[in-house]
Amino acid sequence: MGKVLRLVLHCTATREGREVSSNEIRAWHTNPVSKGGRGWKQVGYTDMIHLDGKVERMVDNNEDAFVDPWEVTNGAAGYNNTSRHVVYVGGCASDGKTPKDTRTEAQRKALEDYVKDFHRRFPSIPIVGHGQLPGVKKACPSFDVSKWLKEIGINQ
Repeated sequence: MGKVLRLVLHCTATREGREVSSNEIRAWHTNPVSKGGRGWKQVGYTDMIHLDGKVERMVDNNEDAFVDPWEVTNGAAGYNNTSRHVVYVGGCASDGKTPKDTRTEAQRKALEDYVKDFHRRFPSIPIVGHGQLPGVKKACPSFDVSKWLKEIGINQ
């Protein structure tokens, strides 16, 4: 069990407007490599925010400031035992390759509510984008998390 040291925001890196199910994400992450998956033991995210703003729990957790062994998700190698991971559906332009902030208004509202609630409960735990983690070379979550946090009134 590790203390939660950060909340990491992600995108699914899918085309703008394309809905993704939790079953798809599970398959991408946990299917064997021979079947097109990554072969992970667990999905990468605790929660997923759908295009309509619905927040879906993907991995149960007890909502405390610790990551118990059964709560570990595989969102960012080297950070999983001490992080919570939340993902929004989208993050790529229509070409499926170019990073783009594709959050719908419903997703923006749901993510803001989610992050504000997390920050209210754990004000000392930093909130970061996946690409902000040391050693990570990704555009994920396809928007500037630090700037956005300031816009919604969270100063870290």
